Amino acid sequence: MTDLAPSPTRSVTTTTAPGPGWLLRLHRPALYIWIGAVAVLAVGLLWLGGPLTDTSAAAWREYNKACNDGGSCRYDQDSIVRYKDVYAYTTGALTALPFVVAAWAGAALFGRELEQGTAQLAWTQSLSPTRWLATKLIVPAVLVTAGTGLLVALHRVMWTAGDGRIDTADSWYANLTLHTNGPTTVAFALTGLAGGALAGLLLRRTLPALALALGVVGAVRILADLAMPHLWPAVTQISSLADGYRSSGLGVDSGLVTSTGAHIADPGCGPTSVLGGCAKVYSDLDATGFYTTYHPESHFWPLQLTTTALVLAVAAALAVAAFVLLRRSTATPTRVGSEAAE
Repeated sequence: MTDLAPSPTRSVTTTTAPGPGWLLRLHRPALYIWIGAVAVLAVGLLWLGGPLTDTSAAAWREYNKACNDGGSCRYDQDSIVRYKDVYAYTTGALTALPFVVAAWAGAALFGRELEQGTAQLAWTQSLSPTRWLATKLIVPAVLVTAGTGLLVALHRVMWTAGDGRIDTADSWYANLTLHTNGPTTVAFALTGLAGGALAGLLLRRTLPALALALGVVGAVRILADLAMPHLWPAVTQISSLADGYRSSGLGVDSGLVTSTGAHIADPGCGPTSVLGGCAKVYSDLDATGFYTTYHPESHFWPLQLTTTALVLAVAAALAVAAFVLLRRSTATPTRVGSEAAE
């Protein structure tokens, strides 16, 4: 690995280490874009949680009254479609923010500066490598946490305003809604920042660091989805063979219950009230009912907090790895040969 240590022949030209303001000046365009993106999304979420929810809920009442009761079936379809579209756009944009943070951190914040040598130049002044990295992590982390946290809170308020009023609204456990309604999205964004730092220090090239940072966030997101249902005790509901599965929430497991209480795989025949031929299939398996292990809505915050803690631990590990890598790559090599010659 190429040594990142500053050249010992350069003289120190400043005596006072610069504050975090130098970072904001250096990345001023990115700061303005971030503030603008947060502002636009915030306005969209406020619009969605207020007027759009009210008009869409009214349209659904018209639909349920006119179309289900044999009326003329006239209702404000545009309001329903508009709510659905804006919800999809804002939720998708908020979901993408951690990936945007990772791409910027890996490419512009770290990878480009190391590739062009501006970081090494800063180290020859009064800004030590450790302080350089700490500032580049802490200042963006504050801005990312504040912006993403605000949007998550607004998304939660918006979703709550439509819950039970919009017939086609996403359930609380729908994947994108589940994360954009809670602090896991903030944790993913901080993981993107730390992953971008490690990628930039490891590869020291703009595009490869960008790609690696995106891969880190994507991997953490997938692993968090897999781990979340198992981070808090789930509940199990038993239903009869005639009723089929009866539960609503974040699913963990499901199948058949035998007369001994054992849980076995479901052959997929269906409830006996719909398909009478399934009775023999279940009889041969000694099945007496269905079981569903799931998380009800009351588990939302325990699932969110445990998953957020896990993701933040990963982000902290990535940040520590970045500091260790920086220290090793900027360490001044010992001149053993010259000492032996003396």
